Amino acid sequence: MKKIRLLNWLVPAFAAAGLAAMILTVTAGDKSYPASAPLAAPAKPPFAETVSGAGIIEASTQNIAVAAPVAGVIAQVHVQVGQTVKAGAPLFTLDQRPLAAEVESRAAAVRVAEMRVLEAEAQLAEADDQLAKVRGISDARAVSREEVVRRETAARAVGSRLKLAQAGLAQAHAQRKQTQVELDRLTVRAPVAGELLQLNARVGEFVSPGDGAKPVVLGDTRRLHVRVDIDEADAWRFRAGAKAVAYLRGNVSIAVPASFVRIEPYVTPKKSLTGASAERVDTRVLQVLFAFDRAQLPVYVGQQMDIFVEAVAGTAAAPPPAKAQS
Repeated sequence: MKKIRLLNWLVPAFAAAGLAAMILTVTAGDKSYPASAPLAAPAKPPFAETVSGAGIIEASTQNIAVAAPVAGVIAQVHVQVGQTVKAGAPLFTLDQRPLAAEVESRAAAVRVAEMRVLEAEAQLAEADDQLAKVRGISDARAVSREEVVRRETAARAVGSRLKLAQAGLAQAHAQRKQTQVELDRLTVRAPVAGELLQLNARVGEFVSPGDGAKPVVLGDTRRLHVRVDIDEADAWRFRAGAKAVAYLRGNVSIAVPASFVRIEPYVTPKKSLTGASAERVDTRVLQVLFAFDRAQLPVYVGQQMDIFVEAVAGTAAAPPPAKAQS
């Protein structure tokens, strides 16, 4: 009986002790920690009514990914990343040896065709001379009618062979020109004047038009554009030509006025900032381009910015979109 009474007393005591220990543990762990300060203060809207969005900096020509026109091995790289090139400047060259040999073969074919034309011209001159001789005989009885017809037919046949030789020469010239064009295509050139933003071309590497990473990315960076994603719910509040201010992420004290360039009048699914097409979300956005002077900001193409655009106030009706400006 004493053991039973002792157990009846110990069980509630242990339960109470466990409850007290739990309360002490929870109380000791329930401490308020001071909120950590943000690494960079967020930018404040400069307008009374604002539409904001994240923007990505791009070249004024857009970022042009220059691909190889055909598959091949890179034989020579003519540029360096960060270099400024003129339109038409060579960027890299694929292995030209097979086509260079074919150009020589086409040139030889042209020379053969030229000789055939000269041969046909000589044969035609001889046939015309023979025909003129029989036609020049005053006495019709000296030459039979069959002989005259035979020489006329021979002259026409030689004339046809001359035309065929001339056509073959034109074909040989065209084939040589085609091969030369294909050879010239192996030297990839800059489509516009601009800065080499990215260079993935190295001598000895195999490239093809379907590769994901393009050998060269370039664009005109003398004046930069920032492509802003405006949520479709706020698109009605935006008006073409609105004032905008671009803030540099990480330092809100660095800002620059941005001038309206154009609206891309197609609302698209918002993409992750990586640009991968597989990372779409349900939000759709209107893309607007603004321009700013690169000299005013220490920025690079591909960098993110916070853009604040002066918006239509309240529920006022927005004017119809203006035509895109160049």
